[in-house]
Amino acid sequence: MKLTISASILFSFPLLAATPQEEIATQVPQAKAILEAWQAKDPAKAEKKVHIVYWTPADREPAPRYRERLDKIMADIRDFYAREMKGLGFGPMTIHLDHAEDGLLKVHVVKGRKPYAEYKVDSGGPIRNECLATLRAAGLDPEKETIVIFCNMSNWDAEKAIVSQNSPYYAGGTNRSGTAWQVDSPILDLDSLAKKEPRVKDGQYGNISIGRYNSIFIGGICHELGHALGLPHNRARKDEAEAFGTALMGDGNRTYGENLRGEGKGSFLSLAHGLKLASHPIFCGSVKGIDRPDNAQLKDLKIENQGKSFTYSATVTADPPPYAVLGYMDTEGGGDYDATTCTAIPDANGKFTLEANALVPGKAGVFRVVVLQANGAASSFAGANTPFTYPYLVAKDGNVDLAATEAKLTLAPLLEAVAKNNASAADAEFAKVEATKPAASVLEVARVQVASIGAKPGPTPATASGNTCALSEAATKSMKVGWGHAAINRLPEDGGLFSCGSQLFARGIYAHANARHVWDLGGKWQSLSGHAGLPDGHDGGSVVFAIKADGKELWRSKKTEEGTLRSFKVDVSGAKELELIVEDAGDGTGSDWGCWFDPELSVSR
Repeated sequence: MKLTISASILFSFPLLAATPQEEIATQVPQAKAILEAWQAKDPAKAEKKVHIVYWTPADREPAPRYRERLDKIMADIRDFYAREMKGLGFGPMTIHLDHAEDGLLKVHVVKGRKPYAEYKVDSGGPIRNECLATLRAAGLDPEKETIVIFCNMSNWDAEKAIVSQNSPYYAGGTNRSGTAWQVDSPILDLDSLAKKEPRVKDGQYGNISIGRYNSIFIGGICHELGHALGLPHNRARKDEAEAFGTALMGDGNRTYGENLRGEGKGSFLSLAHGLKLASHPIFCGSVKGIDRPDNAQLKDLKIENQGKSFTYSATVTADPPPYAVLGYMDTEGGGDYDATTCTAIPDANGKFTLEANALVPGKAGVFRVVVLQANGAASSFAGANTPFTYPYLVAKDGNVDLAATEAKLTLAPLLEAVAKNNASAADAEFAKVEATKPAASVLEVARVQVASIGAKPGPTPATASGNTCALSEAATKSMKVGWGHAAINRLPEDGGLFSCGSQLFARGIYAHANARHVWDLGGKWQSLSGHAGLPDGHDGGSVVFAIKADGKELWRSKKTEEGTLRSFKVDVSGAKELELIVEDAGDGTGSDWGCWFDPELSVSR
């Protein structure tokens, strides 16, 4: 992958952004032409469906009228996708459902092995496992189908009009298969979606109308089904929201059908996600190449600062052919729910340009790039496990800072050599970097990365000489991380750099929660300073950092998510032992890539 970045420090004139309607009118016909041409040659047609399971604990019978209610709800969701895809210019492409001989939705009923009390929100895996035998008996391969499991895990008190749920409520999938877990309740009913009365008290959402309840939970089915079909989160850009409402894969699970009550514009499907669904076998009816993995390659990549936006250009090659490229502008914090999108269609030579112009002033973020291929495969060039996440920082006046991305692109060949522990290649790449006369901070990062190959810890802080001591280069008493292996001055992945909120650091300590690093200080140091956070590109995690000396807690951070940098300076005078601790923030340790950036001991306060 060839990478370049504009060397000019001058900004280009601002780009004149197309309206959402202009984007749709221009890009969709181009994407359709690529898709239709590929699918027409040696076609492989098949009608793949979304299959419905109704799961109930051993001590519960299904909720009243479950089949009639789910039939109407899933039909409405089918019509929503058809309406949105037609509005985007793809025609009424939508999901297909399985129906029984009586015309109602076919529902596979599964009785759980245990009573209600033994299932929780995180019981999705065990519940799915209990459904597998029934699906296989019906001739379905659960690993090759898209499945929606309605869990009978709500509690409805009709006299008090109180409802609560303790159900799995999430989803995931690809173009080949997926699973969505939902919750059913006796008041989940399409006929109530337009009603402002009566009111119900929901354990999570409070005192709401019956219509609002159904917006949230029918919208939730539609949203989670999107995940099962391979759609990530994204929110509407300002121009999209003004034109269409709330993006389904953002907060659109809460606004579904609110237009029926005159309470808003309702939910819509973004162009980015319409483009992705256009190649999904369930939507397009083609299973040609369904098992072929993504294989897109980029070359001649260029990122150019446009002042208050930036462009990302490259040439893409892939087989099956690429028909669209998506860019996600993922602002710090909030997981990926607040990621806005931009889209482009490769020309006949594979060239494309994404315009990242929906940035948030005063916020850092990460730009993620996804290539869509005609068989439904999606190639990401900005996942957490690749060197090609693109951090950016937006000043309060809206101007963009791409310094961290510049460093990442400049150092990409060197980082590849370091990841392979190839010292000679790393030295050669360092010489190339040095010859370009980069910023001093970039050169220091390069120097530290090369030195990390085969590096052994220096003396302990207790025996170190001098007035300062970099903890990342000092011998520890012990170190433990919650995932992967302990790593100093590098992340345990190919090409990872220590950057947070688009701020670059030369040294760091990888400390995925739950983590604990301990040093012998010998009572000779007075202060410890540095920063803590999650490295750019590792969205979805949240941690809490803590510092202890001789067992006494000196500092504790607030809950910390990607893009938020915590700085500290604490007094360690006379301390014999130092502990740096990273805890999960109460929501599990998934993606909890805690890091300590440039932690340094000093003899001065």
